[in-house]
Amino acid sequence: MARPRTTPRTVEHPELSEVTLQQALEALADPVRRMVVCQLARAGGEKGCGTFETPVSDSTLTHHFTVLREAGVIRQHYRGTTKLNSLRTAEMEARFPGLLPAVVTAAEAEA
Repeated sequence: MARPRTTPRTVEHPELSEVTLQQALEALADPVRRMVVCQLARAGGEKGCGTFETPVSDSTLTHHFTVLREAGVIRQHYRGTTKLNSLRTAEMEARFPGLLPAVVTAAEAEA
């Protein structure tokens, strides 16, 4: 019989003061990651990992989430067994003013 988990699952996030512009731009340069960012921007809140529409496998999408999280673009947390994602909009705006809105606007114009 499996023992119940005694501590909640957590996900580590960088302080945005430690994230470089280069790191953020490299994370946002990939078209799949831009799709994720745009879908989160349209959602205006949280989205579960399994609810994104992308042309890649789940394991590849997990890699893309990791890159975005490590670049400070998204925040992830668990609610039960579901991993939820949200943009770090206010924090990104304070660190890199105008970056996320410009990326979302350009990506949606391209689509």
